[in-house]
Amino acid sequence: MPTGVALRAVRAQLFDAAERVLLRDGPSGLTSRAVTTEADCAKGVLHRHFDDFDAFLAEFVLDRIEKLDEESLRKAVGTGTVVDNLAEALTAVFESVAVAIVPLVIFRDELRARLRREWPAGVPVLTQAAVMIAGYLTAEREKGRIAEDADVDTLAATLIGATHLLFADRTGAAPEAEQVRKTVAAVVGAGIRPARR
Repeated sequence: MPTGVALRAVRAQLFDAAERVLLRDGPSGLTSRAVTTEADCAKGVLHRHFDDFDAFLAEFVLDRIEKLDEESLRKAVGTGTVVDNLAEALTAVFESVAVAIVPLVIFRDELRARLRREWPAGVPVLTQAAVMIAGYLTAEREKGRIAEDADVDTLAATLIGATHLLFADRTGAAPEAEQVRKTVAAVVGAGIRPARR
């Protein structure tokens, strides 16, 4: 088997295991032993493929950023309502591992330092989500469904922050879809243009 294929399979197995541990046990439970136990492999496997555990975690975070579903949101431009499209996209982001990654990055100084080398501002997964939302809002503005003077970057950041607050308590029940929709409408409602007849 070519080395590249084997490496991708091992990385995927370890990253999936890390996600399960992080979601179940939180940042303090995410150790190299917990990951390899969850992945059902020897501890040395992780250290054979990564310089150390923080290098592994940095690659894990970057991998999960790549999994944000930007394509679905791009396809939604000009369809449905802007509020519904945004509510659906934001729910997908925050029902993923994104909410658990935020405290992980805050919890580990070395991980934060490593991520800064590639991601100089913000918490990577939330920053990427804000870029995705801003791109969507820009496309809707070009279609005339958002006000021409709408500050899409500020709206995107505000949407990420407000929605993160709804989902931040991982131990409680997830917010209702209508609560997410109401939050989105409060943030972007004034900038939405009525549908053309």
